[in-house]
Amino acid sequence: MATRVSAGGRERSSAHDGFLRHAGFRWAKISGGACLVAILGYALIDVQPRPNGGSWYGYTLGTVAALLILWLTLLGVRKRAMTAGRWSLKAWTSAHVYLGLGLTVIATLHSGFQFGWNVHTLAYALMMLVILSGLFGIAVYATLPRMLSDNRAETTETQMLEALRSIDRQLHDAAQPLDHHHAELVRLSLEQDVFGDGVWRRLSGRFPDCATHRAQKGIARQPGRGEGDPLARVDALLERKAAMLARVRRHLRLKAMLEIWLYVHVPMTFALIAALSAHIVSVFFYW
Repeated sequence: MATRVSAGGRERSSAHDGFLRHAGFRWAKISGGACLVAILGYALIDVQPRPNGGSWYGYTLGTVAALLILWLTLLGVRKRAMTAGRWSLKAWTSAHVYLGLGLTVIATLHSGFQFGWNVHTLAYALMMLVILSGLFGIAVYATLPRMLSDNRAETTETQMLEALRSIDRQLHDAAQPLDHHHAELVRLSLEQDVFGDGVWRRLSGRFPDCATHRAQKGIARQPGRGEGDPLARVDALLERKAAMLARVRRHLRLKAMLEIWLYVHVPMTFALIAALSAHIVSVFFYW
């Protein structure tokens, strides 16, 4: 891992290091160490009954787990402040990931492997769902950004959209000599909003009502037509537009995949906080 030395003599991670590798896997080591301590405590501490949520050791692990859950939910707030150094957003995200994974061990030991049809198990189940959705998010962010970059082919999203608008302007001018039927096909293609498709259609990658595809089928180039024929010119532009439109739609599909997991992760987190609150209140009410 590439590093550089700052004026104060401290080594800082290269800007190219991802949050998973941040500072030589610092938070992975911290989380792993905490899990090891928790496992050794569970195995070696002699309490009666055996360690569970109702023992002093169970209460200790439960307190740690609850505080961890509350801290992990602060990442959304933390994203609003961009700072460098030990508590940079990258460092915070790295801690969020590895401490979140460590929570599976700490919370499971807190439960003492005692589960049932109650609010306590509900809180545990929601916690595991939040963590699993987070793992999916990690996998998405580890693979899709490169696919986004490859799809853009060294262009930005703005440049792709401008190229699409440029083709539309050429199509508008080229369609002026066409008869009403063919001009109407071009008009529908020009008026269709590339952002108008819903998120599920973007994710599926299927666009059966694509006006550009219909225009291509309706203005098929016929053999023997010269390059100066208006339909030939429009047909060539529609082919260019279809290729650019496919690239833009792939871009929007990948972006949707980057965001869709949050529609599970964030609401499930709020549900977890509610269940956790009920769990804590019920425990102290009956304690």
